[in-house]
Amino acid sequence: MKAYIRGRTRAAVAGSARLWQASPLTYAVLIFAIVLSAFPLYWMFVVATRTNDVVGAVPPPFIAGQHLGDNMRRLFDNEQAHFAKALLNSAIASAVVALSTVFFSSLAGFAFAKLRFRGRNALLLVIVATMMVPVQMGIIPLYMVMVHLHWTGKLQAVIVPFLVTGFGVFMMRQYASQAVPDELIEAARVDGASTFRIFWSVVLPALRPAASVLALFTFMQTWNEFIWPRAVLNPDNPTVQYSLALLNSAYFNDYTLMFTGTVVATIPLAIVFVVFGRQIIGGIMEGAVKA
Repeated sequence: MKAYIRGRTRAAVAGSARLWQASPLTYAVLIFAIVLSAFPLYWMFVVATRTNDVVGAVPPPFIAGQHLGDNMRRLFDNEQAHFAKALLNSAIASAVVALSTVFFSSLAGFAFAKLRFRGRNALLLVIVATMMVPVQMGIIPLYMVMVHLHWTGKLQAVIVPFLVTGFGVFMMRQYASQAVPDELIEAARVDGASTFRIFWSVVLPALRPAASVLALFTFMQTWNEFIWPRAVLNPDNPTVQYSLALLNSAYFNDYTLMFTGTVVATIPLAIVFVVFGRQIIGGIMEGAVKA
């Protein structure tokens, strides 16, 4: 019996070793994919450090120049774009929407997954149906609501309509139904905990992996949103994507200024991913081990 187990263990180790062995072709394909994905970002940075003369140059430049400081100074001094205010508006809107979406989606997901109430399946079907409606179809009625509330041109117009999403509710519901055992909830209820206390102390820590992923995706989506801020805000109070569009002129396109703004607008996303990426991956692995 011991010999059989020992043989199975060796076979498993050998199979795992074969699984992690990669051929030179695999490495070549991965390197090509990395270069193909990273080159546009690198060239954007190169143009941001140079003048407009290199935009149409053949061959294009591949080495960074010395004009990044001048281009950034012109970017933040541009009176038409209000870029510094746009960065602040996007940071506030993205953070508030991400935190609110995680909180309310976790609450709703917990309710749909673990609580029994009349009409639960019908309400969940309605929430899923909202995911099938394109965002562009709701712009006109939503804009009419913003006009009625006198919120046009104000930052709350890009925050309040997106405090919770159907995708977030559905995602947290699916994760809560698998990650949170019914016995754990019943034990907390026997101890006298209220429903909200059960959610806050028992369910929410178990939902941390999915909540981290949802927060990151929501932050990135809100930061990159352009159509709705363009419709409801004005040039004096823009978000970062709207501000980048304001850098265009009717008679002249300053590509170095636009690329400099794009580089600066990408930095917060990179920081968020670097800071929270390890926690997100660690949370996913922790949830997988527990499952």
